Amino acid sequence: MEYYSVLLPLALILALSKILVKGCERINLPGVVGMLLAGILIGIIKFIPGQEIITSTSLEGLGFISKIGVILIMFNAGLGTDLKGMKAIGIPAVGITLAGVIMPMGLGFLVACIFNGGFDVSSDVLLSNVFYGVILTATSVSVTIATLREIGKLHGKVGDTIVSAAVLDDIIGVVVLSVVIGFSGSGSKAESPSIVIVKTLLFFVAAIIVGFICNKIFAVIERKFPHHRMLPIFGVALCFFFAYASEKWFGVADITGAFIAGIVLSGNPEVNYIERKSDIMGYMIFTPVFFANIGITTDFGGISGEIALFGICFILAGLLGKVVGCGGMAFLCKYGARDSMKVGVGMMARAEVALVCAQKGVEHGMINTSIMPFIVLLIIISSFVTPIVLRKLYSKELKEEQAAA
Repeated sequence: MEYYSVLLPLALILALSKILVKGCERINLPGVVGMLLAGILIGIIKFIPGQEIITSTSLEGLGFISKIGVILIMFNAGLGTDLKGMKAIGIPAVGITLAGVIMPMGLGFLVACIFNGGFDVSSDVLLSNVFYGVILTATSVSVTIATLREIGKLHGKVGDTIVSAAVLDDIIGVVVLSVVIGFSGSGSKAESPSIVIVKTLLFFVAAIIVGFICNKIFAVIERKFPHHRMLPIFGVALCFFFAYASEKWFGVADITGAFIAGIVLSGNPEVNYIERKSDIMGYMIFTPVFFANIGITTDFGGISGEIALFGICFILAGLLGKVVGCGGMAFLCKYGARDSMKVGVGMMARAEVALVCAQKGVEHGMINTSIMPFIVLLIIISSFVTPIVLRKLYSKELKEEQAAA
């Protein structure tokens, strides 16, 4: 492999991603969208006759870098998990999370069955349809948090519920993802459902034991070397070890191992320092390459009329699944009608985790790459709609507060 062939596309990705991320931030879109757009624009180079920038060799190099990127993304997601904060909400958060996983997953599965071969339980198609549903379970509340913070409503019953439910949502979504991927083995790698479930359970048991020990070790390091770069370095090492062990020894997705490694360290007093340093490392190179690589490799030519209709229904399932599932459960948990709607809308936004799930599906041959543009559209639409509707739902309260001031 001529390693230098990856350097020019890498330079283009980093420069164009940064420019477009800044542009997206100006119009209140997640930076993820900017990185995806960078990849789509760079991907156009593929169609220029005689070009030597986007080649099979450079794509191989970018693909390798992107795999590291996705592991770091999930590690940072785990680091940002506030397990203690969930205790304040308790049972309602669990109920809202379960409804917010089951409803969009069920709707996504139903839509996939309609357009992707039906309900044949003897076929791999059924597992593929389940995976489409899994993609819709992910929630990204960064847009919601930014909106609630801006209007001064982040810390309250609704805000705390959304944040807590989103944390549980990620955990459950990653577990479901790992189980479904485990079932996707074929040929010599095929395993019975019982073995997949047992190996998954064994992974989490081992992760708890090793995580407990590592957490104690990191606590000692933190006391002896406070705010030292040794912490984030060892943290990333733990991330890579968990990612390797989960995939190699237990057949669980490597991103699950990385996510669990982040959760292990989420309670460390220096977690913000660890997260900041690992985030810098990721966003300098690996993360932009991951998202841009999705844009570069996305197949727009395979979008037929049927795929377009599938994609539109899939987007609607993703939006309505969270609003109806989370909002409906909040209402059953004695939240008012307006507060329930706020919870449902607040859980609607999607971003990087949905893309990570989808990319895993592509790698394992479980989903059609033609659905990727519609997942990007789901991210853009939900990112635009969520803050607009949330501000509308809070408008009455804000007016009353202004009148009382």
